[in-house]
Amino acid sequence: MSLSKTLREIRLVRGHSLREVEDATRISNTYLSQLERGDASKPSPDKLQALAEFYKVPYTDLMREAGYLQKTERADGKPRLNPSAVQSALMTANLSPDEEEQVVKYIQFLRFNNKK
Repeated sequence: MSLSKTLREIRLVRGHSLREVEDATRISNTYLSQLERGDASKPSPDKLQALAEFYKVPYTDLMREAGYLQKTERADGKPRLNPSAVQSALMTANLSPDEEEQVVKYIQFLRFNNKK
């Protein structure tokens, strides 16, 4: 997944507007929008740190998505199974039971459509 898609999905899962993210992180609304569209692709680590803290996702995941870090592997060569930033956002989103059910149904819908 790309950094732009990851940032947009996390923000939408959390239900924040770009203005709310701007107020909390001091990153301009314009730049945040550019990041989410993929027009700005290599944000500085301090901006990624601010976003990771605000979204409560692992900083290293955002650094990896931005291309600063390589994907880590275990000693046996298999990829490490760390949750993605989007997975982390979902795990800490405090969804109601109804919202969780809707998320599950949406994932099922996506998987069904991808098989076509």
